[in-house]
This record gives sequence, C-alpha cells and structure tokens, in this order.
Amino acid sequence: MSKLEDANQDQHVTPVDVLLRNSLESTHALFLANYAASSAAVAQPDDAERFLHIYGALTSLILTLHNLPLLLLSQRAKLASKMLDEWAHVKVLAPAIAAQLAKAKETAAVAKQQLLTAPDSAKSSVNAIIDKLVQDSTPTTTLSSAVAIRSKLGLPPTESGHQESATALVRIKESRKMPKPEWHAPWKLMRVISGHLGWVRSIAVDCGNEWFATGAGDRVVKIWDLATGTLKLSLTGHISTVRGLAVSSRHPYLFTCGEDKMVKCWDLEYNKVIRHYHGHLSGVYCMSLHPTLDVLVTGGRDATGRVWDIRTKNQIFALTGHQGTIADVKTQESDPQIITASSDSTVKLWDLAAGKATTTLTNHKKSVRALAINPNENTFASASTDNIKQWKFPRGDFIQNLSGHNSIVNTLSINQDNVMFSGGDNGSMYFWDYKTGYNFQTAEAAAQPGSLDSENGIFCSTFDQTGTRLITGEGDKTIKVWKEDERATPETHPVNFKPEIVRPKY
Repeated sequence: MSKLEDANQDQHVTPVDVLLRNSLESTHALFLANYAASSAAVAQPDDAERFLHIYGALTSLILTLHNLPLLLLSQRAKLASKMLDEWAHVKVLAPAIAAQLAKAKETAAVAKQQLLTAPDSAKSSVNAIIDKLVQDSTPTTTLSSAVAIRSKLGLPPTESGHQESATALVRIKESRKMPKPEWHAPWKLMRVISGHLGWVRSIAVDCGNEWFATGAGDRVVKIWDLATGTLKLSLTGHISTVRGLAVSSRHPYLFTCGEDKMVKCWDLEYNKVIRHYHGHLSGVYCMSLHPTLDVLVTGGRDATGRVWDIRTKNQIFALTGHQGTIADVKTQESDPQIITASSDSTVKLWDLAAGKATTTLTNHKKSVRALAINPNENTFASASTDNIKQWKFPRGDFIQNLSGHNSIVNTLSINQDNVMFSGGDNGSMYFWDYKTGYNFQTAEAAAQPGSLDSENGIFCSTFDQTGTRLITGEGDKTIKVWKEDERATPETHPVNFKPEIVRPKY
C-alpha cells in the first residue's frame, strides 16, 4: 500500500508556472521585509515595484521559451491537416490525364532527338529558300544581301557565286492602283409632288416604306403615300419653318423641330402632339433618333446639341463645344454614337455615355452643312463648299476627297448600292460611286413653272428603305422623286473613269 502511495506522489508533479509564482511571492515578501528592517529611510517603494515588473517579464519569457516547441508542433500539425484536406484528392492524377502527360513527354523526346540527329536538313531548307529568292530576282550588282545573310547564318555560298542580286530580299514599292468604280445606272425624274406653300426643308421615310413626311416653310408637316405620291395627312402646330423630321422605328411616333425653338413628339395613332422638349435657346435645325435607344438628339442655332429621353422629356446631355450653328446631326448604334456638323467648319464625334466629344475634325475650310453614314461599312461623309470628305469610324481617320461639286452642298444621302447623292444650293445634283469617288452623273433640277430661278435649290434628300427611290425637297416648293433608269446598260452609259495621279490626302 505504501508503494502505491509513493507512485501516486511521483506522478503528481507541480507545474513550472506554479513554482515560479510561489518563488516570486516569497522573493517579494523577503525583499519588502529586508527593506522594512533596514534603518535607512531612503529606500523607495518604486524600486521594489520596478524589480517586480522586470522579474515578471523574465518569468513570462521563460514560460514562452519553455512552450515554444509545443507551439511549433501545433502549427505543423495544422498545416499538415489543411494540406491533406485540400490536396489529398489530387495527389494522384487520374489515369486519363497521366496517359496524356506520358504521351506528351514521349513526343517531345522524339522531336528533340530528331533535331539533334539531323541539323543538316535544317540548313538545307534555309539554303533552298535563299536560292529561290535569288533566282526570282533580277541581278543588278555584284554585292549581295543574300551573301551577307548566309555569312551571318554560317551557311556556305550558293552555286551562283557572287553574281547575286543586291535587291533579292528588298520589296519593290509598287505604284498605288485605283480600284475601278462599280457601274451604276443613271437616275431620272419619276414624279413631282406639289402641295407645300414654302421651301421644303426636311424629309423622313417611314420604316415600313409605305409613306414619307415632309416639313416646309409653310409651318405644316405633310405625310404622303410613297407609292402614289398622294397626300394622306397634314399636321399643324409649328409657328415657324419645320427644319427637322424623324420617324421612330419602334414606336408610332413622329418627331419634328423648327425655327420656333420647338421640338415636338406626335402620336400617329391620334395625330396629336403628346410631348414637348424644351431647352433650345434658338431655332432647331436638325434632329436624329438613336436606332436602338429611346434617345433623341437635336441641334440648332444655339451651337449646342441636346440629348433627350423621349419618354420622360428630360434633357440627358447638352453637347457643347461648337462655335457656330449645328447644321446636321447623325446617330448610330456603334461608337461614336453621335456625329455633328457645324457652320464653324468642324465635325465632332461624341461619346454618348460620357456626353463629351472624343474627336474634332478640322479638315474642312468652310461651313459643314450635311452628313451621311454609309449603311454598308463603318464610314461616313461630310459636305462643305470646298469638298465632300469621307471619314472612317471610330477615330475619324480621313479617307479621301470628292471634288467637283462647286456649290453650297445642303444635303447628302447614301443608299445600300454605294450610290451617294449630293444636292446643291443652286439646284445641282451629283451622283457618286462612294468607294472610288467617281462622279458618274451630274444633273440640275428643273424649277417648277411659275417659280423663280433663284428658288432652284435642293435643301434635303433621302433614299427610301430599299434604296431605289430618291426623294428631294427643293426651293420651288415641290418634292421630286427620282429612280434609276431601267433601260440603261454599261454599253449605253459606260464608266469614263480617269483617276488623279496623286489624290490629295488632307
């Protein structure tokens, strides 16, 4: 029994921190007793407290060092457990993946062996390439760039010796070839429609190609049947010239603007105005509907383009930056989504999301009155008195000039067949092949009997949805419809294309 008690006593060992705490307490009591028994009154209690603080710090340090191996062992166990949980299932690759890796290693080893054992074949292939280049060229001098290349590659000279061409590896710059223009049938007058009492300033065609609307100086918007040219409807409400029209492709809405500073939205199911957009400080000269968003863009004499939410009538952005009247505005689905032309002779491309101009084109020297976007490619054209210029989206890179229409160009239109029409202030009509800039037809609109010759001007134009009918609004208060001459052939109207030797790039 006594042996069992001794064993229990041996197993019960006092912890180290308890022993240290007991030692600290006995030392503290002894230290205070010694200071109390001494006769020196200069003993300060602060020294005792400082000693106890240092002693406690040393004690905690000893305990930490004593437990350090246990802490390290705990961290290693934690890391091992985490790795086992997260990576144990991928420690051994799946048989299919292992087979792919083994096959790839074998293929790489075979390819490396082939390269090491057959270096002469690579050199022979290089020799064959250089020999072919030398044979295809005409020898002109005794110096050879091919010889220099062979010496750098460490290859032997060819059988032809030193009489190799110095220009064998030099690309000869060829002269720029102008593409031949596509043949287009000439256009002829099909119908003259009278009905307005003022200059016809704006035209818009229905998306269903059933009717078109016109606005004029008589303050009336008229809707005509496209097939017969008969009047279907007259809308009154503006108190000044109607300068802009836009037909919505997703809503039964017609938008109009005029010199009376008004922008109106008409519901064509009721033939009434349902919304007004207030904000312009002067006459509104142009407008365009965004093809995919419920957004309307207008511009006018206040040199500001305004972006409207057509549902809430709120102004989203005021596009400021032009120094003169904004004469035309276009919108498209891709960036830049808004293009404006101004009488300050600049064209601006706008970021619709930010409401800021991304590019300003200053190539024109006079007022820019018309814009047209090509429906087939990512380009557009701008018209001024000096030239018609073509540009490439999205940065506005210059493509070419179309010279010859020496008039104030009021309108531009482009159809799906790459026919571009430009109408002048003096009644001149020019038809262009858009890609080459070839003017394949020139005509002059005949003034309506009873009107003055000075009223023989073309103010607006548009192609219908099929591109086979051209509608123009003119200063003699008439609307003219044009179509292609179906009897014309390339033999009766050949292409007489004489390109310029150097087409100016500015």
